Amino acid sequence: MPSSIVDPADPVFRLHAGGKMAVASTVPLTSREDLSLAYTPGVARVCEAIAADPALADDYTWVGHTVAVVTDGSAVLGLGNIGPRAALPVMEGKAVLFKQFGGVDAVPVCLDTQDVDEIVAVVKAIAPSFGGINLEDISAPRCFEVERRLDEELPIPVFHDDQHGTAIVVLAALRNAAALLNRKLGDLRVTVSGAGAAGVAVTRMLIAGGVDPARVVVCDSKGIIGRHRAELTGTKAALAADTNAAGRRGDVTEALRGADVLIGVSGGQIPEEAVAGMAPGGIVFALANPTPEVHPEVAARHVAVVATGRSDYPNQINNVLAFPGVFRGALDARATRITEGMKVAAADAIAGVVAETLTADAIVPSPLDPRVAPAVAAAVAEAARRDGVARA
Repeated sequence: MPSSIVDPADPVFRLHAGGKMAVASTVPLTSREDLSLAYTPGVARVCEAIAADPALADDYTWVGHTVAVVTDGSAVLGLGNIGPRAALPVMEGKAVLFKQFGGVDAVPVCLDTQDVDEIVAVVKAIAPSFGGINLEDISAPRCFEVERRLDEELPIPVFHDDQHGTAIVVLAALRNAAALLNRKLGDLRVTVSGAGAAGVAVTRMLIAGGVDPARVVVCDSKGIIGRHRAELTGTKAALAADTNAAGRRGDVTEALRGADVLIGVSGGQIPEEAVAGMAPGGIVFALANPTPEVHPEVAARHVAVVATGRSDYPNQINNVLAFPGVFRGALDARATRITEGMKVAAADAIAGVVAETLTADAIVPSPLDPRVAPAVAAAVAEAARRDGVARA
């Protein structure tokens, strides 16, 4: 490959050489007896047992601890629609995080189609090989339809991490920020800047977690979403019906006037004067990465708590706090789906890890904190049983 594209001395390329993951056997293969047990003729007995009782696949194959990480390459990081092959390093990275933090094996599946019907058909066809499906980097609004259909049609958990992973960690962070400031979630006036996959999911998760929908204002690239906008359809129309009870209109600056909370998930820049118009003692989560909607140092001039999506500032809202434990818990409970209750339980568990040691610079745990995934897994499994979707 031309040196103008790849620098062999670059530590990033050195780390990625040959890929970031491989398949390893969990059984010995050193004797004739080993082969007869792991493969023919012994394996036929296991196949026959599973044919008679398909649920045995959870115990006698990798299904009980393995998920597919599925993408079409249409919305990869901040890189956009770069396609399935270029998306593979991200999917490998996701799989490594699953294993490192949740003990979950994960297989990257990069699809060379961006047609909703084809994506759904392919994922349904490969689903018997997995205990769950983690959708990744699929652009809105197609991601909503893909997830909805797969959730309805598959008997295993389906989770679009760009939506729900982000939303879970945002709810955890907002719980702790509110606690630190002696505020109640139901009293907060919240502005969400961005109505794509993450913005919709964050809004829904905050409402499920206790934020008053009447006090929520969501903005897209055209301004405040509300019933006054007749052109809205689908998820945005539903947001208009459920939020912005005061019927506010205008741009994000107007939406932030008197707001207690800004959650940025749009990537669009928000001027400092808009943040300055927020209520005293406010909270800003500017999550676009690598360039936040508001620079954290600028936001800190006007609000009490700031979080970003970056690792070089305090309070990183990182999905790795959520998805390994969510799937570990769902797999442990042999859940058939991931419910709102399971997501809220995950957020509560994340918040609880640092609830006794809160500071303005530490409202969420470090992504490397080893306490997080086990706490999330236990809470999610318990919620799955409580919600009636567990098979174990």
